[in-house]
Amino acid sequence: MNVEALQRDVGSLRTKLFYGFGSVAFGVKDNGFQTILLLFYNQVMHLPSELVGLVLLGALCVDALFDPIIGQISDNLRTRWGRRHPLLYLSALPVAISYLLLWNPPHWSQGALLIYLFVVAVVVRTFISFYEIPSSALNPELTEKYDQRTALSSYRVFFAWMGGMTMYLLALRVFLSPDATHKVGQLNETGYSHYGITAAILMFCAILISALGTHKFIPILRKPPARKMSILQYAREMAATLNNRAFLILMLAQICFGVATGLVFAMAIYLGTYFWELTNGQISFLGLGTLIAVFLAFVVALPVSKLLGKRKGAVVLFATGLFISIFPILLRLLGLFVTNTSPLLVPILFAFGAISGAMTIGSSILMAAMLADVVEDSELKTGRRSEGLFFAGSSFMAKAVSGLGIFASGILLRAVDFPRNAVPGLVDPMVIRNLALVYLPTVVILYGLGITIISFFPISRASHEENLRKLAAESAFVPASEHP
Repeated sequence: MNVEALQRDVGSLRTKLFYGFGSVAFGVKDNGFQTILLLFYNQVMHLPSELVGLVLLGALCVDALFDPIIGQISDNLRTRWGRRHPLLYLSALPVAISYLLLWNPPHWSQGALLIYLFVVAVVVRTFISFYEIPSSALNPELTEKYDQRTALSSYRVFFAWMGGMTMYLLALRVFLSPDATHKVGQLNETGYSHYGITAAILMFCAILISALGTHKFIPILRKPPARKMSILQYAREMAATLNNRAFLILMLAQICFGVATGLVFAMAIYLGTYFWELTNGQISFLGLGTLIAVFLAFVVALPVSKLLGKRKGAVVLFATGLFISIFPILLRLLGLFVTNTSPLLVPILFAFGAISGAMTIGSSILMAAMLADVVEDSELKTGRRSEGLFFAGSSFMAKAVSGLGIFASGILLRAVDFPRNAVPGLVDPMVIRNLALVYLPTVVILYGLGITIISFFPISRASHEENLRKLAAESAFVPASEHP
């Protein structure tokens, strides 16, 4: 296939499916870390929640330090398979093996088990970065079009959520089933092992299928110039590139969103199990609402981007989603919501969850597309294409602050004296109420700050097109011998 045909094929449904499907691996990992990992090591492996949160925070921060390095490697790698695909292929097996180990820990002493969790968590996230960063960086490389980038982002976010939620639902409905010795399915250790095996296989397949499906586009991807630089020069170049106003605004917003999201996901199963007193079957049914939300977000994101632009669209969607998501808990605290025994409880929570999820997931799609538009803005200022570095910086921030969210969850549980081996319905009602009273304002403040910050993002459709025009004009004046 010639270059012109390849460029046309970027917009095809087949390409979008192959490109997006790889994010299943990231979605499975992210969902597992944020929803059931704290519960598993706290309630099943019997480690203190605050220590689990602290270990995961430390692991995420250590791992996040590698992300800019991976991004720089990806931006400057020169092989016959380009600079992205070798990393995609090499990451598949290590990702699968390390994720499998996470859910099959040895029965060691508390201190040894905490060290095991720390090491394996670092390894899992580092290897997934070797896939996620170069894969994300393909978006702005495949297309310069404002709306087409939103479409590619939609498929990535769609498959990430679908992969993560599908495994979450399988965990609750299939793997974490009650048995003779585990009346509460979420406390069934064997189920977590089976979940880990299935998830590892799925992640391995998703990475390889996506890499193979996008392999043919290697000829139209950017080729970095050959350069010999010292480590210090690379560090200075990284700092100069990341010192971009639009990028920094996105990262500040991501700090707020990341901490809040880490807190929300880690606390979701606690709230579902103990605040709403739902069975694992009911919790998994609510998960179906999230799947519906993913479909709605997928449908809504691109039209909203075309109508309002990415920045305003992200603000409107996130603010709406936040308000809807907190409403049931707020009404319960005010004594205005249905009781936990009401047959209306699950349907109402399902509706609120699906609508609020569609809004917030749609906003995340637009934010991912906004990051792709930073590439040309930076290129005008630095003369370098640094897709991998920008997405690595985003990954760095997301990991570090989501670790803060998980750590905050552990501290929150300790602050309200939440018991270990807690049985739903038998926990002191004041402990449950205090949990909600601390959780709710924390989430509102963090998300509110993120929404405010993102409203200052400077790149619009018009300014992006102007950036492309300026870059095209500069390229026209470069002597033919200097073109890569």
